[in-house]
Amino acid sequence: LAVQSWASYLTLFASVSSSVKWNGKPPYSTFAKKFPNGAIDTSTEKTLIEEKVKLEEQVKETLEKYKRALADTENLRQQSQKLVEEAKLYGIQGFCKDLLEVADILEKAIESVPKDEIKEENPHLKNLYEGLVMTEIQIQKVFKKHGLLKLNPLGDKFDPYEHEALFHTPIEGKEPGTAALVNKVGYKLHGQTLRPALVGVVKEP
Repeated sequence: LAVQSWASYLTLFASVSSSVKWNGKPPYSTFAKKFPNGAIDTSTEKTLIEEKVKLEEQVKETLEKYKRALADTENLRQQSQKLVEEAKLYGIQGFCKDLLEVADILEKAIESVPKDEIKEENPHLKNLYEGLVMTEIQIQKVFKKHGLLKLNPLGDKFDPYEHEALFHTPIEGKEPGTAALVNKVGYKLHGQTLRPALVGVVKEP
């Protein structure tokens, strides 16, 4: 109703000033001609509403694309960070494997010392043995500090992810499927098997 009153006012004003031009612009009669009945064309309003709906859909679509782009960027950032962390953790695998050979030799040296010869009467051998043991303890502390853990699965259930079976044999009094002999200890680096333990596995008689 208010719109119609306003249009009627414009029609009346246009009829009064039909011969007047302001600054060379067309008079209000032009506006009045568009709405001869004193009412605004509803098609214009409908067009505006359709444009509004279309713009709202475009904004919604753009917002969804923006959210997906943010999610993809965050996933990429997390994946990149994970790759960097893995590179730091496992970049020293080759160096660790070389150190394991040193640890193996040290362990064999300790085992080769006759235990019944380690006496006060034999101080040189006793001191040598104790030095070897202390060195082996220290090197295992260093390994542990850097995430390198020793695997000695004697008596444990055979795990193909951590152990490598050298042979299978029945042994009385031993549970089948367990490691009855450890030929060489294994190691894990930050939870991943760096070298499997070499074992002999008990089998059914």
